[in-house]
Amino acid sequence: MSLAEPLPATEDLFDLTGKVAIVTGSTRGIGLAIAQQFAKRGAKVVISSRKFESCEAARDGIESEGGEALAVACNISDKAQLQALVDATLAKWGRIDILVCNAAVNPHFGPLASLSDEAYDKTMNSNVRSNVWLANMVLPHIAENGGGAAIIVSSIASVMGTKMLGVYALSKAADSQLARNLAVEWGPKNIRVNAIAPGIIKTYFARALYENPETEKAVTRYYPIGRLGNVDDVSGIAVMLASRAGAFITGQTIVVDGGTTIAGFE
Repeated sequence: MSLAEPLPATEDLFDLTGKVAIVTGSTRGIGLAIAQQFAKRGAKVVISSRKFESCEAARDGIESEGGEALAVACNISDKAQLQALVDATLAKWGRIDILVCNAAVNPHFGPLASLSDEAYDKTMNSNVRSNVWLANMVLPHIAENGGGAAIIVSSIASVMGTKMLGVYALSKAADSQLARNLAVEWGPKNIRVNAIAPGIIKTYFARALYENPETEKAVTRYYPIGRLGNVDDVSGIAVMLASRAGAFITGQTIVVDGGTTIAGFE
């Protein structure tokens, strides 16, 4: 059955049974939630972050729920380690169908005027170059299997001006453009590539914005939906984009932010 044909009414549009997914930065936060939700829908997931012990813990958690997972430690700034991640996946399961580039860094909090060359290089290399490397390593294998999906986790910082997240915002804007470029390049091979741009999500990365009730209240007032996000607000979108439900979506940046980017300020 071609993807253009209607599906039987009984078919689950969100089923990922038999698919193999690599998710970087997947030992906590958004990455872990995406891996968990993929596994619940039948995918075999590769858990990856810098510390192998953390990868093992995340893998064990998925397996305890009946899922299948592989733990592979990987520093995304190291090209050889990224290739080893791909090789380990292929050695274990012989295929790759889904790639999620979630791992990222933000070593500089402040205006661009105070940005060091070292912080610029670290941010752009980790958040953009590593995704280019990994896409070039993985997408040919996805194409060999008849197609699939890649997802890059961007940020609403990519579509807004910011005083304090300048270089991070630059990197995430580049990630959204990378998704568009890859969607054009790989569309003929039936590979869809999209980005997800979360707003403030309650993760370790954003803890300073919600651990203090007064700070959270001040931030939340700009969210029309009346709350900050949680990890499954993002992982659900990832499931859609990776599955048949997202089969006609490519080259897009899906904003998941409770409406803050469209609300303005009163």
